[in-house]
Amino acid sequence: MLTVLYAVLVLGVLGCVFGAVLAFASKIFEVQKDPRVEEIQETLPGANCGGCGFAGCSACAAAIASGQAPVNACPVCSGERVSRIAAIMGVEVEAAERRVAFVRCTGGTRANKKYEYIGISDCVGAMKVAGNGPLECAYGCLGFGNCVRACAFDAIHINENGVAEVDRDLCTNCGQCREACPRGLIGEIPYAADITVGCASKEKGAVSRQQCAASCIGCKLCEKNCPSDAIHVVDNVAVIDYSKCTSCGTCVSKCPRKVLTNIHDDGRVAPVA
Repeated sequence: MLTVLYAVLVLGVLGCVFGAVLAFASKIFEVQKDPRVEEIQETLPGANCGGCGFAGCSACAAAIASGQAPVNACPVCSGERVSRIAAIMGVEVEAAERRVAFVRCTGGTRANKKYEYIGISDCVGAMKVAGNGPLECAYGCLGFGNCVRACAFDAIHINENGVAEVDRDLCTNCGQCREACPRGLIGEIPYAADITVGCASKEKGAVSRQQCAASCIGCKLCEKNCPSDAIHVVDNVAVIDYSKCTSCGTCVSKCPRKVLTNIHDDGRVAPVA
């Protein structure tokens, strides 16, 4: 009986000793955590979209706190969130212009097809079938929704014309839709931009005219009539310099193909980010 008691006593003493050693070691080797990391992470949206270039919001918060990333590293954050992060870091940040994704195609049902595609609803898969996909235009939106599935904010959908379209009020410009588009059709524009070019085709006018009823033919009427020198034809397609554009609408009225559109014709006023 005494042997059992001694064994229990020895084990108890050893347990206390080892516990004390572990407690001491935990204090000696404790990794100090920056309290700002948790504060910044709570301010971030928690979407873990990867648009910042880091592996999720926790990694982004750690990078900001350590000075490896700017306070506005998160493209999803609004101006208010960025201001809160800047306050946590004790720095000032200039207000950034809000930007949103934009699909440079309005073809869809107006684009001519080489054949009717029947297969998995996937843009990459469709492009692997018989010569870069079913559309005659190699730059047109295929409309199979890879971008839609990539968006964590429900900000992009395939519209009634079969083309991906961005809801700019929901868009955070995280960049996931751009990464998902195999044709590189999705760019970014200022949220407040009125005038857009709904085409990315680099084909010459005679060719693009035959491929799609909604294609830019590089006629340069927009370029010649713009009073602000804000639009030019580059690689056979119109490109807007939004730093010069005054949204006068002259280019829209002159475009014979209606490729240029005014997206704020409904009178909606762009809110400040």
